[in-house]
Amino acid sequence: MDMLFRTVPFWPLIVLRLGLAAVFFAHSAQQLGWLGGASSARQVVRAWKDRYAIPTPIGAVGIFTEFFGSWAMLLGFLTRPFALGLMIFMFVAMWKAHWKHGFFLAHRGGEGNGIEFCLMLFLMALALVIGGGGPLSLDLKLGE
Repeated sequence: MDMLFRTVPFWPLIVLRLGLAAVFFAHSAQQLGWLGGASSARQVVRAWKDRYAIPTPIGAVGIFTEFFGSWAMLLGFLTRPFALGLMIFMFVAMWKAHWKHGFFLAHRGGEGNGIEFCLMLFLMALALVIGGGGPLSLDLKLGE
């Protein structure tokens, strides 16, 4: 239990946590049909199954991890487990959707995006798996 909540009061961890919270909330909210998203979670999971051969239950876990992981990052609650989940989600995204397009995010229209942005999110999450939620986190309070 100690490892779950243990963290260091290293202020840059807050920047990583809040950055991941913002990106993953916006992305998952669109997949839930909010913030201008044109689809529902069911449609997204079906598209992942059709396009990338991701089984429906795994796709549902992915959306769950993205949405609730963003809130966990915001609060600094269960930072390590949710950061690990976000790492796995980003690894699968790089492997299934982006690797074939190379490294760089920016390509000509219609060519798809490389792994650049997903890799950055993966590494941000890795830093939180290593360091924990940092100061101003529920993990710090619960680990005392």
